[in-house]
Amino acid sequence: MNTKINRREMTACAIAAGVLSTSQSARASALFIFGSQDDSNEASRRTNMPETQTQYPPIPPDDLNRTLTLTNPDRDGKLPHIGLVGDTYTITVNGDDTKGRFCAIDMHIPPGGGPGPHRHDFEETFILLDGAIQATFRGKKSVVRAGETINIPANAPHQFHNASTDPARLICICSPAGQEKFFLEIGVPVATRTTAPPKLDDKQMAAFLEKAKALAPKYHTELLKEA
Repeated sequence: MNTKINRREMTACAIAAGVLSTSQSARASALFIFGSQDDSNEASRRTNMPETQTQYPPIPPDDLNRTLTLTNPDRDGKLPHIGLVGDTYTITVNGDDTKGRFCAIDMHIPPGGGPGPHRHDFEETFILLDGAIQATFRGKKSVVRAGETINIPANAPHQFHNASTDPARLICICSPAGQEKFFLEIGVPVATRTTAPPKLDDKQMAAFLEKAKALAPKYHTELLKEA
């Protein structure tokens, strides 16, 4: 087994799916273990993944069995806080609450954090609450600040990165739902909305990357070398 090649592929899958942070420490470890990946041409942003058309669940009638969803990520002890190698995601509204139409995730992104280039076949909206992030969309970089909102169309190449010295907080809305289930499968529980996930040793990282590689296709995410 060619460990170097397989681990590089797994790392790329994890970064693209948003489960492996691009923080300075994580990036340095990845470069040390896997080496650099230099590919700057346009084809690296557009691959052979078919342009899928997501089938949205129908709008349901007023179902009296459904109840109001009211959550507070800082006080609600039942909400899942998920650590994903540097970042922390709190699921405030899951697909079961919305009959699969969307989910909402409260994201704590430390300096240097954020996923690498990727795309997926669902709409993704980010509402910045605190701090700022650098968003790359089809090769163009933009700084998004607190109070601003961006929407990423389905299948468009993109990534975001906290290039500041302060943590960023944003609300991520994915439509239809499903991405939150991926985070639940691949992440590790942490205590609070801002608790950093534990650092992984080499053996734990290898197991994590194997799991990420196996699960990424299930959740319609494709890695890209450029956003």
